[in-house]
Amino acid sequence: MSIEPVLLAGAALTLAGVLASKLATRLGIPALLLFLGLGMLVGTDGPGGVEFDDAGAAQAVGIAALALILFDGGLSTRWSAVRPVLARGTVLATVGVLITAGIAGTTASLLLGLPIEVGLLLGAIISSTDAAAVFSVLRSRSTDLRGGIQPTLELESGANDPMAVFLTVTLVAVASGSGTSWVALVPMLVAQAGIGAVAGVAAGHVGRLLLNRVNLGSDGLYPVVTITLALITYSGATLAGGSGFLAVYLCGMWLGNHDLVHRNGIARFHDAVAWLAQIGMFLVLGLLVWPSRLPAVAGAALGVTAVLVFVARPVATAICLTPFGVPARHQAVIAWVGLRGATPIVLATFPLVEGLTDSQTLFDVVFFVVLTSVLVQGTTVGPVARLFGVSSPAPARQPAPLEPGRPLPDGTTLRELTVVPSSFGDGRPVVELHLPERVLLVLVDRRGTYLVPTGSTRLEAGDTVTLLADDAAMATAGELLCEVEGPPPGDAPGRDGSPGDDRTGEGPGSRTT
Repeated sequence: MSIEPVLLAGAALTLAGVLASKLATRLGIPALLLFLGLGMLVGTDGPGGVEFDDAGAAQAVGIAALALILFDGGLSTRWSAVRPVLARGTVLATVGVLITAGIAGTTASLLLGLPIEVGLLLGAIISSTDAAAVFSVLRSRSTDLRGGIQPTLELESGANDPMAVFLTVTLVAVASGSGTSWVALVPMLVAQAGIGAVAGVAAGHVGRLLLNRVNLGSDGLYPVVTITLALITYSGATLAGGSGFLAVYLCGMWLGNHDLVHRNGIARFHDAVAWLAQIGMFLVLGLLVWPSRLPAVAGAALGVTAVLVFVARPVATAICLTPFGVPARHQAVIAWVGLRGATPIVLATFPLVEGLTDSQTLFDVVFFVVLTSVLVQGTTVGPVARLFGVSSPAPARQPAPLEPGRPLPDGTTLRELTVVPSSFGDGRPVVELHLPERVLLVLVDRRGTYLVPTGSTRLEAGDTVTLLADDAAMATAGELLCEVEGPPPGDAPGRDGSPGDDRTGEGPGSRTT
């Protein structure tokens, strides 16, 4: 068979997926539903009639796509937003997954008549929220979620895959009778998390140095470096015994929260790659399912979904977030937006590849649970957020008018710095910053709205300012905007006209972009 028909079919399906994403936005439904629908239409049970039953190939496509999606999610995750919710997000991504898996797995065992270890395996597969689903739904909504809800959800969905993968792989080994020792599970989990975290941060640091210090000669090569870095990070961490998903997410977050050349071009490239990965992954997973088998498991699958959505997830959320003083209405929204998506379907291919008894039933139930979760929860994010009073209009994001990071002939560079809360620049007019003469403040990005600054423009925490300066002057500007400390004695007056503020402190602080 020649390659041209395959290329034609693949390109046509991808284009159909792109158009479907636009239709999904207009209809107010998650795009992944239409992507899965396209795959099922082309598959064996659909009019396309394409026979595809290679679970191993689907698993490989899904893993690669998830790695790229998580890397993009990390790139766009701001440390300044995540830092206040880091502890509760981490607990939700670990303990929350365990609680959800236990409740949902026990229910599945009872409803489907499965052995307890197989039921718990199903619970582990559907225990994690899905990065592709959560990132897609949150960014396609016309509302933002206040009160730290949105960064909590994004952090959880990016960080809970390692726990779900670990539980799934472990329970597959238990169900297959390989003699896995339960005593060894905790050290294995700690090792996976530790190696993954170290590998992700190290890869991000090395990648940043490579991008900023090596002149590649062509702007188009910088995104090539980042996509290869993402794949190397995932595969290297996995081969070293760590969590590749955690590593690639942290690598993206490290790059996205530090000074980086060609930032806007890299961000646009990975946004496109993430969309392509989502479309391809959901199309392949849609091809793998047989819709004619779903009615046979519909009753039990609906029961599992109901317990997952209305019992397991809320209980896990309450147990994990109540100690942090999270209000009940915020907990309710976080529980409701715990969408299931590609990750559970990809994990459901693990027992298929291993040839476990009941593996096809598990896959069909998981697929049904994902469809129901996305259809019911994904389409009601906006109404639920408004019901609990945590929604606010999302600002329209304007295209970036400048491309920071490009060195200029006079030795200066356009760079972006983010104003840190309680830094010297937070709340002060530009004229009171006393920036070095070699620094020109060109632009202020305030929550997606671009401002041309004047001397009276008052900066706010979270503002991303574009500066033109050489390295030495840029370092001075960074001290004023990105460090939590007051000015030197006798320097600029305070905000109220009094002598300079005497605020000191340490902060991991700065997000220089």
